[in-house]
Amino acid sequence: MSSLEEKGVLDVLEKVSKSVVNISTVKLVHHVFYQTVPVNGMGSGTIVDSKGYILTNNHVIHGAEKIAVTLWNGEVVEGKLVGACTVHDIAVVKVDKEGLTAAELGDSSELRVGQRVYAIGNPFGLAGGPTVTSGVVSAVNRTIESESEMLENLVQTDAAINPGNSGGPLVSLNGKVVAINTAIIPYAQGIGFAIPINSAKDCAGETVKNGVSMRPWLGIIGLSLTEDIARYYNLPAERGVLVTRVVNGSPAENSGIVDGDIILRMDGATLNSVEDLVEEIHQRKVGQKIRVTVLRRGREQVFDVTLSRMS
Repeated sequence: MSSLEEKGVLDVLEKVSKSVVNISTVKLVHHVFYQTVPVNGMGSGTIVDSKGYILTNNHVIHGAEKIAVTLWNGEVVEGKLVGACTVHDIAVVKVDKEGLTAAELGDSSELRVGQRVYAIGNPFGLAGGPTVTSGVVSAVNRTIESESEMLENLVQTDAAINPGNSGGPLVSLNGKVVAINTAIIPYAQGIGFAIPINSAKDCAGETVKNGVSMRPWLGIIGLSLTEDIARYYNLPAERGVLVTRVVNGSPAENSGIVDGDIILRMDGATLNSVEDLVEEIHQRKVGQKIRVTVLRRGREQVFDVTLSRMS
């Protein structure tokens, strides 16, 4: 990269940094002696609307009694939770201030592996404004399981995402936000994850309108089958979604789907991968009934599932 090109990138990052905020929270918890004590938390946020709407991670503000938002110029304003989208670890916070600098949002469907990206945020709550780390898009469409939930369709990056970076933007070379960083994965070292901005935008729109996301949820963690995987594990199918875990209390568990089932079809549509399954689910609504065909012990079985909203 030439010095002129580098200057252009630095100018872009400086501009985007004005849309990144620090979010401080106070949560009340009960310790072993049944006394209530305040616990401070910290993360980042991304201004997405000049009227004061801010995207952050749900785990950053979950259970918070108070939310304080520090703008790029050091001004501190009170934040109020508009709503949350648990399935994508996204929350929307509103501050009573207009004329803010909103980040320009990109299109995460255009992300390519190897593409240069920058993570902006406030790691560890350090003073002095947002920090920037660089890396590349290592992979897309990742589905991972954290300590408390399952996250789908994530962007994987080697840009450092530390505690405090959660909720900050992952930015492309042209300064557009392509994902929202999350540091919810405690075992991730040298690997960062971010929620694609297209998913975050959909969640934010539903959250502002309804207070919660109305996206349907099946509640399984799965693996896309290939010929090699089927051969290695001696599975009876070479295509489909192998259920590696069923979430407790989920629609999948309530319908009778269990670990080890291979999902072949949904309402007659053939599923060759986890991505196919996610796409089919997102085309449906909360409360809608679907028919899921699985392969269990070499025999096909059909389960009626009523999709619910992830709580």
